[in-house]
Amino acid sequence: MQPVAISVDTPEESRNLATKAGYTFPILSDRNADVIRSYDVLHKGAGENGRDIARPAEFLIDRTGVVRWRNLTEDYRVRATPEQMLAAARSLH
Repeated sequence: MQPVAISVDTPEESRNLATKAGYTFPILSDRNADVIRSYDVLHKGAGENGRDIARPAEFLIDRTGVVRWRNLTEDYRVRATPEQMLAAARSLH
């Protein structure tokens, strides 16, 4: 299992965030929000200066690309905890 984040931020912005927050997982840049749109989590105009961003969401995706679990919220401060993610992953086996 490998956590990965996807953001509309530039690679440099993501690198700075990862360094500041101590994240050790990859943060991929989706500048055109193509992947974000494909998972239907685009929050149009909700970012700084009206920039499109992703809605808060967590997904567990299997090796074949099938979404096995997801957590969606409208509040960026509400996220699945690591324990919730691990419990969801364990329940898939």
